[in-house]
Amino acid sequence: MLTTSDFLQYAQWSGIATIAFAALTLLAFIVKWGIRFRLVGTTGFMLVLTAGLFSLSLVPLSRTVIPGAVKYTLVYDNASTETVIATSPEISPDQLEATLLQAASNLYSYGRLGTRGDNQLTIRARTVIHPEPGVSVPLYLGQIKRTLASREDGNMELQIYWEKFAQLPDSAA
Repeated sequence: MLTTSDFLQYAQWSGIATIAFAALTLLAFIVKWGIRFRLVGTTGFMLVLTAGLFSLSLVPLSRTVIPGAVKYTLVYDNASTETVIATSPEISPDQLEATLLQAASNLYSYGRLGTRGDNQLTIRARTVIHPEPGVSVPLYLGQIKRTLASREDGNMELQIYWEKFAQLPDSAA
């Protein structure tokens, strides 16, 4: 996986290429080449590409990995205080706990805003069960609440809905 230092190096090389295209564009206007306006577009594109690579060098792209966590899918996110993740129906309570902790770390962002005084991000985990053919029922297995004020939160509130695990298929029990 690419790191922030890799993106910084790519941004440097892209910056050098942008300067070279700008010089070539200036030369094209002085000499009145027919491709001078195309070079303006190329230089502009290189400038945008360099800015994008530089911005990727500022933000870490790593994800937290918690041992025992299973793959989850983000199915709802209001970009503020509530998210829902989906897991497999074969998940165990220990795996659910690790998965919720991992999701709490990975879904935290400085850009999330608390609404109506609520400064907590709530992540609910659900799965879908099929009690009979043709019927799908969402089943919420647990949730975790973390603060939106800082990345490190030592007071996360984790809740596992033990009674819901009894409704899962026998392979998960």
